[in-house]
Amino acid sequence: MSKNKGIQGAGLGLRREMLDELLESPPAQVDFWEVAPENWMRLGGKFGKQFRALTERHSFLCHGLSLSIGAPTPLDVDFVKAVKRFMDEHQIEIYSEHLSYCSGHGHMYDLLPIPFTTEAASYVAERVKQVQDIIERPLVLENVSYYAAPGQELAEIDFINQVLDEADCELLLDVNNIYVNSINHNYDPKQFLSQLPSDRIRYIHVAGHYNEAEDLIVDTHGAEVIDPVWTLLEEAYRIHGVHPTLLERDFNIPPMSELVLEVDQIHSIQRKVQSELEAISA
Repeated sequence: MSKNKGIQGAGLGLRREMLDELLESPPAQVDFWEVAPENWMRLGGKFGKQFRALTERHSFLCHGLSLSIGAPTPLDVDFVKAVKRFMDEHQIEIYSEHLSYCSGHGHMYDLLPIPFTTEAASYVAERVKQVQDIIERPLVLENVSYYAAPGQELAEIDFINQVLDEADCELLLDVNNIYVNSINHNYDPKQFLSQLPSDRIRYIHVAGHYNEAEDLIVDTHGAEVIDPVWTLLEEAYRIHGVHPTLLERDFNIPPMSELVLEVDQIHSIQRKVQSELEAISA
């Protein structure tokens, strides 16, 4: 369905409480699983064995939480090397992270916006190259939601594209983050989508959010995906092609039987747009 190797179709984030159920009866709708390496790479004992059993049978990718690619402090090389060992051990080829930062002289539990400047984009690109040299794979950067833009000199889209181009890295296209930012910062999400480079996209995220106010949406991953975000996902496929897509759900997690309904929705939209694209090219 796309140029991506190792993953296809629709995926879901793995959480520790899912392990027993997945080992006994993994849902057929889920084509691949995503994990935060920080939560799994030091696990041993029962959980470590269960995780190994899953990675031997299913496709996995890593979506990190603490690389802090835009931080003012030096890159944590030891951490990046540990991520590489984890990926090699479980034969995981994709490592994605957030185009943001979460540390300075300490670690924070939030994703902070990197200033949208030419200087900052070049700084981030050099750090991305350093990571890629260590992991011996492309780093896949996610466009993030943000609520303020301190020191902004560039448009968000120009900042993202400069980083991707200078670092020669890949993009994790988060459709919900585009929708959230389009409401919070008053821009056209379809126009934003159209300005992203199709050939950089490795895979896609879709998620739910929380409406704080009419003009303020918070990206929570704690609710069902809403119709405008499904529509934007469909538009992303039409513009960029049908790519592997993962449902993020980190809070208020319903039973697996409800989660797979949204995974089925991803499959349905993928099939619809793929048929359209094939008809156009026939």
